[in-house]
Amino acid sequence: MRQIVLDTETTGLNPRTGDRIIEIGCVELLNRRLTGNNFHRYINPEHDSEEGALAVHGLTTAFLSDKPKFAEIFEELREYICGAQVIIHNAPFDLSFLDAEYKRLGKGPFSADIAGVIDTLVRAKEMYLGRRNSLNALCDRYGISNAHRALHGALLDSELLAEVYLAMTRGQNSFSIDHGGNHNDSDSESAALELLPLAEILVRTARAEELAEHELVLNGLDKDAKGNCIWRHSPVEPAKN
Repeated sequence: MRQIVLDTETTGLNPRTGDRIIEIGCVELLNRRLTGNNFHRYINPEHDSEEGALAVHGLTTAFLSDKPKFAEIFEELREYICGAQVIIHNAPFDLSFLDAEYKRLGKGPFSADIAGVIDTLVRAKEMYLGRRNSLNALCDRYGISNAHRALHGALLDSELLAEVYLAMTRGQNSFSIDHGGNHNDSDSESAALELLPLAEILVRTARAEELAEHELVLNGLDKDAKGNCIWRHSPVEPAKN
């Protein structure tokens, strides 16, 4: 499956009052693997950023003045995202701006070009009810370093979100084994597995560096649990009759 993790930066919070997209960053995942086939463009919005927005992204009008307008990158963006499932944190915000840009060009909506949207903010709220679920909070929760995120940037935020999404959905990988062949064969359902003798069980002890990494994971779980996580507790001895 082809997935695109997408983020935008904008001149403000409301496309209905004329705010525009000034940066788009996309990261490609193919079968849950980062491919390096990213898409990143700065855009001249022909519109000054609000003071609050400028403090967040730091992209000044002067910096953006020689960048292409959205109409000039539209076809390239459309070709890149076409048919993919798109992953966004707080999707209604980015989609409202993308739809507004499409509408200016007589196109759209954005959703017509893609296979669907996953909103990681919605998923995070379902998983961590009542807790902070900003991108920074999720990075902390999953042990993803965002120390280099002094300002918001569309490509950087997409890269961080891709790591967060993979961590959030780590348990969704399929463990089924496909042995190939035609599953409609008449003998496939009735075929018995050959029983083989058990091989010798080998026990491998963890190396010092593996134990250290395990301790870091437990420390992270302790932090989330605000105390000792369940893996710190000693097993309960069964009661004797």
